[in-house]
Amino acid sequence: MKHEEQVTIKNMYDLDHTEAKALLSSLTFPWEALPMIKDYILDLGAKIDDDPELSARYEKRGEDIWIHKTATVFDSAYIAGPCIIGEGTEVRQCAFVRGSALVGKNCVVGNSTELKNVIIFDNVQVPHYNYVGDSILGYKSHMGAGSITSNVKSDKTLVVVKGNDEYSDINIETGLKKFGAMLGDNVEVGCNSVLNPGSVIGRNTNIYPLSPVRGFIPENSIVKTGNVIVEKK
Repeated sequence: MKHEEQVTIKNMYDLDHTEAKALLSSLTFPWEALPMIKDYILDLGAKIDDDPELSARYEKRGEDIWIHKTATVFDSAYIAGPCIIGEGTEVRQCAFVRGSALVGKNCVVGNSTELKNVIIFDNVQVPHYNYVGDSILGYKSHMGAGSITSNVKSDKTLVVVKGNDEYSDINIETGLKKFGAMLGDNVEVGCNSVLNPGSVIGRNTNIYPLSPVRGFIPENSIVKTGNVIVEKK
């Protein structure tokens, strides 16, 4: 497999676990979806409204906000549209959903967690004090308490996806100023880690707590203290 292929949608995600399947299957790299999330959610919402069977499963709460009737949303949570909250998902106290958020089934959006312009696959947990912006979190991924996606570079230049060491040939210009992180399926991010702009984390990877992550991390890896990357045995 070419190194660049490892950062493609087909190698990072099982698209059967997201309502964004139609969008993502039409693209090559996951970050290509970021400018399209808002309109895609609006299109999905219109289909919910037009289909009696689907609309019976969702509650419309305010403009362009669709929440599955089996989801739990605490009164103190704030949700702005466009937004879709999936079946069985829990949005906890003081969560701040700023809009353009497509949240899948059986997810946890925790206390004081902030979401903006995201695709959250099914069974994802962002349960405590997380910021997730301009990002995609794959199936069963989990962000530990206080871990965040940093979505704008300090010098405000456009984000480039880069590899390191043996993957140094990965150098992809995205054309995006705002780009947080792309987490593959089953990624575990340790508490208080920072995923810097343009981070792309391959499937089944574990990141130690307090880690500053940058660029591409191969699938089936462990990111240890000091940004030491080893292959899972």
